[in-house]
Amino acid sequence: MTPAIQSRLGGRQIVILLLALATGLIHLWLGLNAGLIMFILNGLGYLALAAAGYLPIPPLASLRVWARWALLAFTAVTIIGWIFIGERNAIGFIAKAIEVALVILLIVDLRRK
Repeated sequence: MTPAIQSRLGGRQIVILLLALATGLIHLWLGLNAGLIMFILNGLGYLALAAAGYLPIPPLASLRVWARWALLAFTAVTIIGWIFIGERNAIGFIAKAIEVALVILLIVDLRRK
């Protein structure tokens, strides 16, 4: 199988999924509690891109590598956005630590494909 349609998950890919799920749920929780559509969309974006990039969804198999690159860019933009306009609180720092780890693992994962 080519890397674009590979669906076997290793340890690194499982951690990537868990990190994306964690930051996605944090953003959804914040957005739903405060009524902030940008956070809701951000959370949904994490969940959708992680699913498209790593879960064995046959109709999306040919887009898997592109979804992984999109998840990397999406995460980087989220971090940059927080640097400029985000609140400096515990949940913000926790989310950014998760996202930095996610960026690092995505880069490693994409370089090995």
